[in-house]
Amino acid sequence: MSTESSKGLWAALLGICKEPFCWLLAAAPLAVALERLHVAALWVFLASAVAVIPLAGLMGRATESLARVLGPGIGGLLNATFGNAGELILALFALAKGPEMYPLVKASLTGSIIGNVLLVMGTSIVAGGLYHRKQRFNRTAAGMGSTLLALAAVGLVMPAIYYHLSQAKAGPGGGAVPRIEFLSEEIAFVLAGIYLLSLVFTLVTHRDLFNGDESKATAGARPSPEWRSGTALAMLVTATAGVAWMSHLLVGTVEQARGALGMNEVFVGVVVVAVIGNAAEHSTAVLMALKNEMDATVQIAVGSAIQIALFVAPVLVFASMCMGHSQTLDLHFSLLETIAVVISVVVLSLVCQDGETHWMEGVMMLGVYVILALAFFNLPV
Repeated sequence: MSTESSKGLWAALLGICKEPFCWLLAAAPLAVALERLHVAALWVFLASAVAVIPLAGLMGRATESLARVLGPGIGGLLNATFGNAGELILALFALAKGPEMYPLVKASLTGSIIGNVLLVMGTSIVAGGLYHRKQRFNRTAAGMGSTLLALAAVGLVMPAIYYHLSQAKAGPGGGAVPRIEFLSEEIAFVLAGIYLLSLVFTLVTHRDLFNGDESKATAGARPSPEWRSGTALAMLVTATAGVAWMSHLLVGTVEQARGALGMNEVFVGVVVVAVIGNAAEHSTAVLMALKNEMDATVQIAVGSAIQIALFVAPVLVFASMCMGHSQTLDLHFSLLETIAVVISVVVLSLVCQDGETHWMEGVMMLGVYVILALAFFNLPV
């Protein structure tokens, strides 16, 4: 880190210490202290979860500053990447514990997709709609995003269909489904390849279609960033490291905390862990919507869901192949998880088809999310 970046980082940190939410940062050292003192796992889990919120907020502000310089396309990609870094690290720690943690990992993937599509997007639309009667966004970018998510839904649905068809053919007591892991690995390669090609499409060959109103901002209309690029990058790296550390503590205590709270494993993964992991995208997307920058909001919320489905999920499958466990992670999700992803993609497509939103559409998206969350909550423990 250069001297200039170091000075800028310290100046930014001093400014942050004067803000109201600063006290939440104390949850990070508190979580570490509780873990070292071997306090009940529930308190470590709660402290680390609270600590993620302000750290995610710092990540959001840093990426917003970088997006001002890089434009909505690359800025949204950068925010989605760093916003998903904590989730990826959390999932990798869970994978390392063995196949018994696979249901939680898969539930967190499902929760991240539906959380970004319905919760983050819905909250942003409601927040922006309260200040702006009608908000418009790039239909091309939104349509591309919803199509990619539809593709991801196909990739996630097929292992479930294959599983149930194989079980039906084998009959009662048929045992393990043959080749479900191989099918998942093959689908993971396809999804990862399409994700890489989508980056080439949106950032290289057809970049002009995804820049929204960037051309209008070249004459100085684009607001100046809060932090300089070096400071924003340093803050982003620092906050990401903090989120990763807190994610490590979350993984170590999630099972004990789940038992203490009386929640089923799927609900914890789909709702609790996913909401915590989506804090970065949530805060930044809402902030952008309040400023009537819906292109950036769509890039953040939908882009993050795409990254989870087309990049993080395949990476986790490949990582499990290298860990030497008795079985690798497969992409066979439960029936309720699969239906939830499909419903989320359908709702997103309906909202994005006209290129404009109002607050009632956000309310409907949040309503769908709450209904799905209630369904997961009422599953047997």
